[in-house]
Parts: sequence; C-alpha cells; structure tokens
Amino acid sequence: MGAIALGLSMDAFAVAVCKGPGIPKATIKHMLIVGLYFGFFQGIMPLLGYLLGAQFAEYITAFAPWIAFVLLLIIGGKMMLESRKKEEPCRCGKCRACNASLGPRQMLPLAVATSIDALATGVSFAFLQVRILPAVLMIGLITFGMSMLGVKIGNVFGLRFKSKAEFAGGVILVLMGIKILVEHLL
Repeated sequence: MGAIALGLSMDAFAVAVCKGPGIPKATIKHMLIVGLYFGFFQGIMPLLGYLLGAQFAEYITAFAPWIAFVLLLIIGGKMMLESRKKEEPCRCGKCRACNASLGPRQMLPLAVATSIDALATGVSFAFLQVRILPAVLMIGLITFGMSMLGVKIGNVFGLRFKSKAEFAGGVILVLMGIKILVEHLL
C-alpha cells in the first residue's frame, strides 16, 4: 500500500515543487496549506471512488482524464503567462499578494486535478476489497508530507530562478495533463 500511496503522491509533489517559487518566503504555514489541500484531496478521492465502486466506474474512468487535462492545461498555461510578467512582487510572504497563489481559487483546481487518478484507484480498491480507511489515511499522509517537501524544494531552488522556474512549472503541468490524456486515449 505504501508504494501505491507514494506513486499517487508524485503528481501532488510535482505541483507543490511548482508552487514553491511563487512563495517569496515559504514558511511552515505555506507548506501546511499546500500539504493539507493535496493530502486531503488525495486521501478523500480514493474513498469517493471506493464508495462509487462499480456503479459509476465506466463514467469516472471515461471523463476523469479529460477533466484533469483541462484543469492542468489552464493552470499550467496561466503559470507560463505569469512567468513573463516583469513586475516585482512583495517579498514579505505574509500579505494578500504573497499568499494569493495558495488561495482556494488556485489550490482547489490543482488539488482536484492531481487527485483524479486517486479516484480511479479507489474504484479499483472496491473491486479488490481493500480496507479503505487505512489506505485512505496512508495515501493522505504520504501526499501531505511529500507536498510540504515539494513546496520547500521549489522555494529554495525556484527563488533563484523564479521566472524560469515558474515557466518550467507551467510546462510541467501542461505536460502532466497531456500525459494523462494520452494514457487514457491509448
């Protein structure tokens, strides 16, 4: 189960690394916010998939990759455009401008997009009769920790190369969306 949890957390980790450069001074609070969003959604989605089970499995697996693709394409494209802006943001790390990238408008779509594969995993858990509560807890906790680590890594290395890192982060999100869609279509 640990390997599945770690595998599911990798998308959230990659996105958290991309968020790091956008936070001038990444504090434990910032890391907790990102970790909680990704950990919660990565943990709750397998539970939802498990509860939906076979009833809606064909619909979930049919549309989930398209939803993830569109969300990641929009968010990644926006990051790439924003990386080209020349304005110098505040560096306090506490004001509204510094924390905007961690607000629900930004984090909710990212958390949903990166956890859609966990929804499909939950459907398979229903078929395999996996003990869902321990699985959900493990997935959520591992994703929480990996996301916190990702923010810190992205912040430490990304601040040195902010605009390039933000552009690369946008490209990564777009490529993740394309990868999800291609895997679904093949």
